[in-house]
Amino acid sequence: MWRSWVEVFRTCNLPEGRRMDVVSKWLIISRACVFSMTLLSALIGGLLAMADGHWRPGLLALTALGLVLAHAANNMVNDLFDVRGGVDTKDYPRANYAPHPLLDNLVSKPGLIAAILLCNLIAFAIAVYLTMQSGWAVLAFAGAGLFASVFYVAPPLKLKHRGLGEPAIFLIWGPLMIGGTYYVVAGGLTWGAVLASIPYGLGVTAVLMGKHLDKADKDRDKGVRTLPVILGHARAKMVTGLMVWSFYLVITALVASGVLAWPALLALLSIPRASRFLVTLGQEAPATPAEAFALAKDVIPKDLKARFDPNLPAEAYPLWPLWFVAWGVWWVRVAGAWLVAGLLMAVF
Repeated sequence: MWRSWVEVFRTCNLPEGRRMDVVSKWLIISRACVFSMTLLSALIGGLLAMADGHWRPGLLALTALGLVLAHAANNMVNDLFDVRGGVDTKDYPRANYAPHPLLDNLVSKPGLIAAILLCNLIAFAIAVYLTMQSGWAVLAFAGAGLFASVFYVAPPLKLKHRGLGEPAIFLIWGPLMIGGTYYVVAGGLTWGAVLASIPYGLGVTAVLMGKHLDKADKDRDKGVRTLPVILGHARAKMVTGLMVWSFYLVITALVASGVLAWPALLALLSIPRASRFLVTLGQEAPATPAEAFALAKDVIPKDLKARFDPNLPAEAYPLWPLWFVAWGVWWVRVAGAWLVAGLLMAVF
């Protein structure tokens, strides 16, 4: 059973032929495969605070838990409102690359709403406790994050539909999560912490740009004006590539200026994966699962080679019809992990 959970964390899918247990089902419903980005944001913020002499690991762990619960609620809110708004349908990519909570009948609408409320209630209780420990601004960070995440898809703002979804994601996974975690652990916020939140915020936004590139044609047809729809395919790819390189340029500049300690340069060790992502951005996406399999099987990361066993049929490509986002996630997980490793070295 634990192998199923690991696979869901990797791909948001169960292994072929594996029975869906209740834990796997809720990991799929909440899209646990992207929680690593939230955990990395929390770790970056907490380690920045610890490097500045504020040692409160218990508060860091509690903050990370609250952020993951908020992320889970946000994922479910997105699925709920995208179904209500007619965006998520059986022919839309969201329903194809992983099971959809509602379209695949994993949970009823009342059940999904109850899960959203439960996650938000627990996250709110954690935020109240952290406010008592660190100051009123915790609620300001939590409130701003909740506002941006809910209205990412919810009316009347529908930020994703107006080309504002990508800036909202940068704000959430950058200054709000990293800066907010720093505030909780340190009891205050510095401009250095805000600046240090920029690289990883850009990294997560580049991943979202990859996802929206994958769905641009479908989004255009449905009137969802993400940045790739507004900019066009070529410009959106260029902007995504600039975000990837800016991750490294900003980290280097922050180290050179003394905002970050030199071990943060360990993040540069992820440049080979960034290069693979950039090469992919410079190419056209495959048109079929067979083409995706042929392109991916020789360069897929070692920890996922089992999913790309050459003895499997071409249709075994697990994330179809997603393409650019798969390479983005592969990159940002490692880039964030190396950055965290460097910040950990700076602490100890």
